[in-house]
Amino acid sequence: MKFGAVPLAEAAGAILAHSQVVAGKAWKKGRRLSDEDISLLGAARRETVIVARPETGDIGEDEAARRLAEALCGAGAVLTEAFTGRANLYARSAGLARIDVDRINAVNRIDEAITVATLPVDEMVEPRQMLATVKIMPFAVPRDLIERAVAALGNAPAVAVAPFAPLSAALIVTTTPTTKDSVIQKAMAATAARVAGLGGRIVLHLTVPHEAGALTEALARAGAAGPDLILVMGANAVIDRRDHIPAAIEAAGGRVERFGMPVDPGNLLLTGTLFGRPVIGVPGCARSLKLNGFDLVLRRLFAGLATDRDTIATMGVGGLLKEIEMRPQPRDGEGCPAAQPARAPRLAALVLAAGRSTRMAGPNKLLLPLAGKPLVRHAVEAAVAADLGPVVVVTGHEGEAVRAALAGCPVEFRDNPDYAEGLSASLRVGVGALDDTVDGAFVLLGDMPRITAAHLRRLAAAFAPGEGREIAVPTVRGRWGNPLLWARRFFPAMAALDGDRGARLLAAAQADSIVEIEMADDGVLTDIDTGAAYAEAGGT
Repeated sequence: MKFGAVPLAEAAGAILAHSQVVAGKAWKKGRRLSDEDISLLGAARRETVIVARPETGDIGEDEAARRLAEALCGAGAVLTEAFTGRANLYARSAGLARIDVDRINAVNRIDEAITVATLPVDEMVEPRQMLATVKIMPFAVPRDLIERAVAALGNAPAVAVAPFAPLSAALIVTTTPTTKDSVIQKAMAATAARVAGLGGRIVLHLTVPHEAGALTEALARAGAAGPDLILVMGANAVIDRRDHIPAAIEAAGGRVERFGMPVDPGNLLLTGTLFGRPVIGVPGCARSLKLNGFDLVLRRLFAGLATDRDTIATMGVGGLLKEIEMRPQPRDGEGCPAAQPARAPRLAALVLAAGRSTRMAGPNKLLLPLAGKPLVRHAVEAAVAADLGPVVVVTGHEGEAVRAALAGCPVEFRDNPDYAEGLSASLRVGVGALDDTVDGAFVLLGDMPRITAAHLRRLAAAFAPGEGREIAVPTVRGRWGNPLLWARRFFPAMAALDGDRGARLLAAAQADSIVEIEMADDGVLTDIDTGAAYAEAGGT
């Protein structure tokens, strides 16, 4: 890739290297300079401009990021569309992040133009939490670099999620004559919370004296209940393999796999098998909900991963979990709030389908057939196929007929009784249907048959409210189209509009929050407002 300042006469088609303001408008870096752009730069008395120009054999940053992310993406992970040379991988479900450290390192050693950043190995993740990000540093890279990076992965994914299974557990708590009932209740509550947090449940609670005989009988009862795993929390800590808990496991016909782990707190954890199921001697530190070695083992069990003696032996590096005196943010929640894990924004799509089609001078255009289906169904099916979140269809005029035209579509319907007021009334209804977990919403018009799932995914890839990209706008040769994707903070203003005014009016005053995404086709400009437009689109 060539980079540097060039005369304006040589800049058409090149990539703008740095964001700047031209003719009162913000131009973002990465913009392809058109002939019109060159004229505007000339009118601003510019003689040169700093640009990047791909060379023969180069591929663009987005294609490069996409190809590498696709090669990295394994089971339980999902990737987003690439934008500005970045492609992110997210968790499909709760589980543990499975990262192949050696292959990630091999990719990062190939060239400084290619970077892959991931979560730590076996980090617990939530659905939609970011697992990894691929960033291509320049605007274009040689194709062979990406081919080498993909080859370094050995044709096998390096980023995946081991999902948690909904396991059942039996919990045995032992007591001594001096054990307080509050201690027992605290132990049970903490363990139940841990199990529930991983999607499991306690199916049997037993409280017995801290004696080998009583514990052996309790283990037999627990095994008969058929849980997926058995947990034993002793009144006294295990200090030797011949202590009560390991002795009872062996007396019941089980086997002690390992006593002790290189994790602190949690050193005194015990693992074994009984009746073909895992059994864990839970360390006393697990009466608290603070992170300890029991958490690390329990998570692996729920994720279907090994917990044998060799696996536990590898937990020492990073196994020091104790609070550090000068830790700026204690785990008990005091002080600064904890940083939230990066996750994909939760999106929704509003499809406005309540209008009266007054410009058609006759039938309800949304019900007219086009390419074998009602017109309104095209936009709705695109929103569903994008699989970015719930789809809400706002109906009004001939609402029952519109619902019938969308039969079988997995959408929510909301009726707008004030549809005669225009678009603003439908926006109020649609925004009001979104719950507090939604971070952003598309506003689609029901009369745009050429909108595709790819358009929506491309907008979603560019949308990043935390980075100031709060309104994603599709463009074709600089001309704005629809739909726009709006951050949640604009919902109140959208709901406050009146008359036949759509949300696009709000965007004019939000230049700093807008990111424009150039589309490869003009589907985002095509709507059906008149009979002539319907005929031109292929309607009869």
